[in-house]
Amino acid sequence: MQLGFLINPIAGMGGKIGLKGTDEVAKDAARMGAKPIASTRAKEFLASLRNASFKNTLRIVACPNPMGEDEVKDAQFSAEILPLDFTAETSAEDTKKAVKVMANRKVDLIVFVGGDGTARDILDALHPINTNLPVLGVPSGVKLYSGVFSINPADAAAIVEAFDRKETEIAEFEIVDADEVAIREDQFNVHLYGFLRGPFLPMRIQGSKQVSPETEDEHENQLAVARFIVENINADGTYILGPGTTVKCVADLLDTEKTLLGVDVYQKGKIVKDVNEAKLLQTIKDWRNTWIILSPIGRQGILLGRGNQQISPEIIKLVGKEKIIVGATKGKLQSIDGHVLRVDTGDVEADNMLRGYIKVVTDYKEWRLVPIR
Repeated sequence: MQLGFLINPIAGMGGKIGLKGTDEVAKDAARMGAKPIASTRAKEFLASLRNASFKNTLRIVACPNPMGEDEVKDAQFSAEILPLDFTAETSAEDTKKAVKVMANRKVDLIVFVGGDGTARDILDALHPINTNLPVLGVPSGVKLYSGVFSINPADAAAIVEAFDRKETEIAEFEIVDADEVAIREDQFNVHLYGFLRGPFLPMRIQGSKQVSPETEDEHENQLAVARFIVENINADGTYILGPGTTVKCVADLLDTEKTLLGVDVYQKGKIVKDVNEAKLLQTIKDWRNTWIILSPIGRQGILLGRGNQQISPEIIKLVGKEKIIVGATKGKLQSIDGHVLRVDTGDVEADNMLRGYIKVVTDYKEWRLVPIR
């Protein structure tokens, strides 16, 4: 099996610092103290792939540094490094060039480490030459609304192994991209960009985000969920409010204005809007009296690790699982693949702490126990 492999080295840098993406702002992210995460995600994927049964017959066709060479060599895989010349500051054109070369090499599968923007670039590169070449994403971006990504790097390795054994279906995945400029202005502007084919393995592919339906019943259910949460709020407590319309309903009932797509802090009638990880650590003084209010992403069911990376593993550990409040309408829960919630914080300890069951408020004075995978 020949596996094409590439890394977008800046993917995901904007998460913890609250930039809601890294497209066109990588230099700003670096100046704000953002650290690259794509290489770490790539290493997790390759380490899991080392345990695969076919590791000795797998040949990787990889990009030169900084788009994969070191990570593949460190994992001790047999690899062909493409004769491409990249600078330290890679671009979308570098991704497209590499994908075209891989397609000409007739690789069996392309695995990339990146986000929605990287998926869009790969679609652009493949569209005129080979739209049937399967593609799989290892999640490293901020938004990750597209359906082509695995839940986490270890799941990506399991999908590749199943693909080699011909145990996966080939599906068409939506490539959905968001206008990051609009998102930074708290406007949700997302459109379907196209489709990529890729291997599908149930419970290991995240699927594309589902936007909450704007129906009267859905809104009434959101308000009922929010009322129950607000009635149980500790007047002296501090609340980290995650993104999304359900949590915004909570803020509306508290008579305070929160960002729709950002993370905010509510305490005693006052709100600090659109905070990043550093601001959370600076603002909150009493972690024993702090809660997190979240709603999972529609269809994907991801609770932490997509679009709310400001709530970092350090923040999660300081608050604790028992003080995470989850609200979701019955329709949203019904839409989630496998009816389980998922976490992918990039920290094994935090993910393991979160797994198990959690209460989800589904209506006024109604909740159910839902597993977290």
